[in-house]
Amino acid sequence: MTEGTTSAAAEGTDTLTRLEQEGEIAADYLEGLLDIADLDGDIDMDVEADRASVSIISDTGSRDLQKLVGRDGEVLEALQELTRLAVHRETGDRSRLMLDIAGYRARKRTELSELGAKAAAEARSSGEPVKLDPMTPFERKVVHDAVKAAGLRSESEGEEPQRFVVVLPA
Repeated sequence: MTEGTTSAAAEGTDTLTRLEQEGEIAADYLEGLLDIADLDGDIDMDVEADRASVSIISDTGSRDLQKLVGRDGEVLEALQELTRLAVHRETGDRSRLMLDIAGYRARKRTELSELGAKAAAEARSSGEPVKLDPMTPFERKVVHDAVKAAGLRSESEGEEPQRFVVVLPA
């Protein structure tokens, strides 16, 4: 191995270690919240796409965790920000941690990927830009990725919370 290769491998290991640490801090924080709320749930940690990923899942299929998702994922978004703040407090670094509760984000990612693919097909066939409804940053990212995978380009326009995706024809 060359010095550059060794350095890159060490940097990758350092990043993985840092992301795993973020996941552990987040898991501890979320376990405390579950205890306070008297909700049952298991914590699953992973590293996906250069960010820590933490999921709260339930073996019982209980509807209790849906309280932590809220309407259109609003409570989930707030809990994700609180968890990121808890990680920041411990590490001093800004976290890009993703939180999923009861599979909500996984289901949403599938729906949004399909929406992005359909919008790309529509833009390709009509030759006109396709404007989508306003979305959260997470939702826009998933749509942008789906459009890119379909071979087209997309942009975000507008101001939060009314920011939306425009799929551009080839």
